[in-house]
Amino acid sequence: MVNLNDNALDSLFSALADGTRRRVLADLERGTASVSELARPHAMSLPAFMKHLRVLEAAGLIARAKDGRVVSCTLSPEPMRAASDWLARYEKFWNGQLDSLARYLYHDEEIHPCPPQPPPATPPSNSALPGASPPPSIASGAPGRTPKR
Repeated sequence: MVNLNDNALDSLFSALADGTRRRVLADLERGTASVSELARPHAMSLPAFMKHLRVLEAAGLIARAKDGRVVSCTLSPEPMRAASDWLARYEKFWNGQLDSLARYLYHDEEIHPCPPQPPPATPPSNSALPGASPPPSIASGAPGRTPKR
């Protein structure tokens, strides 16, 4: 198990908090890709996209390598494994808590069963004729264009 300190976990979860960065990681699951290939589907400038890559690299989630003029990115899975291990400790705790809650609710239901609920009342219909259209709405529509002066 990789042991991450608090700063590394903060950096990792901060990097994962952004949707653009999560999409980049998903794209890199298929293999190494150039920066331009990764940036293409995102509607932002290349400098803005590069900031996202720097955050991912600082968190250890990707590695960049330059070959001539092409910069390629590769997924680094180790920090994700460490985060998964960290989360797994709390998953055991919450699963235990939820199991305990389920047992309590089941026991409570056995002791105090809920009375059957009556079916919801249907509102009376304005028209007794089948296929009749509903009354017109009295709400106004969206404002129209304002003429230029």
